[in-house]
Amino acid sequence: MKTAHVRHAPVLLPEQCKGCGRCIDSCAYHCFEDGDEIHQVSGLVPVRFHPDACTACGLCIDACPEPYGLSPSSGAPFRNWPILIRQSPVPDARIPLPASQPLVIKGMHAAAIGAILGGCRHFFGYPITPSTEGAELMAKLLPRLDGAFLQAVSEVAAINMIYGAGAAGLRAATFTSSPGFSLMLEGLSYMIGAQVPGVVVNVMRGGPGLGNLAPAQSDIKLACRGLGHGDTHAIVLAPSTPQEMLDLTLLAFDLSFKYRNPVIVLADGHLAQMAGRVTLPQWLVKPGLPEWAVTGDSAHRRNLVSSIALNEADLEEENLRLLDKYARMAGSEQRADLVQCDDADVLLVACNTPARTAMGAVRDLRVRGIKAGLFRPLTLWPFPIGSLARLLDGVRRLIVVEASAGQLEDEMRLAISRAGLKTPAIERLNRYGGVLPSHGEIVGRVSTEADTHLRGVAV
Repeated sequence: MKTAHVRHAPVLLPEQCKGCGRCIDSCAYHCFEDGDEIHQVSGLVPVRFHPDACTACGLCIDACPEPYGLSPSSGAPFRNWPILIRQSPVPDARIPLPASQPLVIKGMHAAAIGAILGGCRHFFGYPITPSTEGAELMAKLLPRLDGAFLQAVSEVAAINMIYGAGAAGLRAATFTSSPGFSLMLEGLSYMIGAQVPGVVVNVMRGGPGLGNLAPAQSDIKLACRGLGHGDTHAIVLAPSTPQEMLDLTLLAFDLSFKYRNPVIVLADGHLAQMAGRVTLPQWLVKPGLPEWAVTGDSAHRRNLVSSIALNEADLEEENLRLLDKYARMAGSEQRADLVQCDDADVLLVACNTPARTAMGAVRDLRVRGIKAGLFRPLTLWPFPIGSLARLLDGVRRLIVVEASAGQLEDEMRLAISRAGLKTPAIERLNRYGGVLPSHGEIVGRVSTEADTHLRGVAV
């Protein structure tokens, strides 16, 4: 005895429906009509389905091009619906490198090599001094490594290309300088909202406006507090040598994919153009593929990368998830370099090229009998307040040395305030417009005050 074939009426999945109208044309009983309301998940206008007159003929399911807009009411997949098996993530691998002699190269060339060793094979950028040499080297090397270099029409285009590559699970980067970084901020906000990784090496120069091509530190507030609209944060790494340009750019890719978030490498114009000794690591990264990537294959077909949440409650939940991620970053990724800080009663705080100058000043001050030390944050966000807190009890003077109007100082002050710490009066030595603090200025500021203090003690 044959069992009667059971036909199932379709179920409309409005979040998948694009409103193409093919189901309307296919139905002889007018069970479908054009919709007039935007669906909050898809942003499209799905059709409306009236099942009362439906005979479960299945013609609408055959006509649906998705074929995800309609499915049988039984929940069983119909013939056009592929059975998707989500792949496990493909882990990154470290490939040993042969031993090599140290190189003497520019900071931007070191950043380019660090990106390649970190697994970057996709670069999108627009030339801007003083970062262009890094892009030029990427343009030469990536085609030989089966990579892709694309000169975008603007910095706005470049950051959105990185969005696309990062959403596909690929390690992508751009190099820029201060005005170009300003243009990338909207795209960075979208990347942070959609949790898309990517690395931006920004070479700070004098501003505001077009400014000049000289080194400055006037983008710290943008990188730490102004990455586009919304409550946005990214790890900000601050190298001071060509070696760190390589090392921190390489690290940036690992951190970016660890947290699914952009990472900023914040250099300055002098560091980008200055040549120095660089030793290559003993390995390079062979990147894997994360399970969330939108790669276009069947295993990842249901993945979605988006920063759109039109419902207020949904967007609040998404912000709470981001805030939790920022808290994990702040708790785990603070980095600092301490130079002769164990017994210091005068503590200099500096990063980038001014930290190199401050390091020389510390050596000279020690020769003069002044117990000076250097606290050098390697992460500007999160600011390494844990390392600074352990030094403050023994410090008599705290001096911030920077080439901006207190942008590094502001990050330090905010971290101190949130940690509830007490400090001596914070002093500052600032230069502006592309002028860097000099060795003599630092030594003079510390030693003059030290002599006055000693005379007061003698009296």
